Amino acid sequence: MRALPDVVGGGARRLLAAGLALAAVTALASCAQFDSALGQQQAVVVFRDGTSLAQRLAVRAACAKPPTVVPQALPSNLNSPYALKQVTYQTTHASDADVAILEKCLAKFSSVAGVTLQDSSDEGN
Repeated sequence: MRALPDVVGGGARRLLAAGLALAAVTALASCAQFDSALGQQQAVVVFRDGTSLAQRLAVRAACAKPPTVVPQALPSNLNSPYALKQVTYQTTHASDADVAILEKCLAKFSSVAGVTLQDSSDEGN
């Protein structure tokens, strides 16, 4: 007796094709997330020893004026001794002028020890 290919074994082929399609979609989504992460830019502000939490919060609020310079969310526990040891601003969509405004603002505060501009390719080095 001859088996009809569309009736017997067709389900296995369809399952294999669906599995391959799912794997391809997953791989493409991972690449998109990776590419998105590569384009991230930020400014990391380091404070001098002895800078109070109130001073750090004041700097964070005062210098987030350009709409494309966004401070990272505050930690849930500001009572931690490590809360806001540094402040990070997301600058991915900021123009050079916006970053210059941020740097000029930060320079007004004697509690700021420095600022490092980095993109996602700098992390981990």
